[in-house]
Amino acid sequence: MLDAILDAVIDSLKLLPFLFVTYLLMEYMEDKLGDKSKAALKKAGNVGPLWGSVLGIFPQCGFSVTASSMYAGRVITMGTLIAVFLSTSDEMLPILISEAVNPVVIGKILAIKAFIAMIAGFAVDIVLRAVFHKKEEEVDIHHFCEHEHCSCGQGILKPAIKHTLSIFVFILAVTAVLNIVIELVGFEVLGNTVFNIPVVGELIAGLVGLIPNCGASVVITTLYLNGVLGFGTMMCGLLVNSGVGVLVLFRVNEDKNNNLVILGIIYLVGIIAGLILDLIGVAV
Repeated sequence: MLDAILDAVIDSLKLLPFLFVTYLLMEYMEDKLGDKSKAALKKAGNVGPLWGSVLGIFPQCGFSVTASSMYAGRVITMGTLIAVFLSTSDEMLPILISEAVNPVVIGKILAIKAFIAMIAGFAVDIVLRAVFHKKEEEVDIHHFCEHEHCSCGQGILKPAIKHTLSIFVFILAVTAVLNIVIELVGFEVLGNTVFNIPVVGELIAGLVGLIPNCGASVVITTLYLNGVLGFGTMMCGLLVNSGVGVLVLFRVNEDKNNNLVILGIIYLVGIIAGLILDLIGVAV
């Protein structure tokens, strides 16, 4: 129990720099840049999924936290956020490196994740614009600031610190509870449910990946390296997993139905991608 809580504290502390830089940047944009920055960000939004899919492959879940906060302020599009979530490597990359996996193999895994994330991100933005005729929302950092009850208009440091501490406490509390549950149940039990069961394996791997905890990517990657999971099943779980990014999304984005839609999309994309990869026999 104590180890689970200690791990939660350590994992949460690792996110502090990402959180602080994110909110400091957002406060600066609100306070200094004004309409020109909004126009520039809105223009860049059309290629957001490309950058999101590339930046997301770097390890740790800090960037998914950053993306969630930026989406809540409508700095980035839904497609960009989904690209980041699908591409996020979380703890996968450190594990692959620590296990001395061939760098070429690691590169292929990252490239496949980034490609799927980019395609899905662009598809979401195109569908929203072309099918549902949904226009891009205005960049609304001020509305995000009001939602978080910060001291807008009183400089950028104090509101940024307040945002950072608020989200940090939220992540710490939820992560501690999850760690305790995992400690009691055991990730081995969760992992054993995803043995090579056609279709069901991908569905359950996706559910494991939805667990908003860095441990999910650890067990999925480890099971793959031990030959328990096939490549498609492994990719399904890792595509769906975005660390604590989803937790932050539900905390900072007040449109809960919108959050559920995003969660459903990343789960669906992960399942479909995993099934296709297994069907065509992709392996690295």
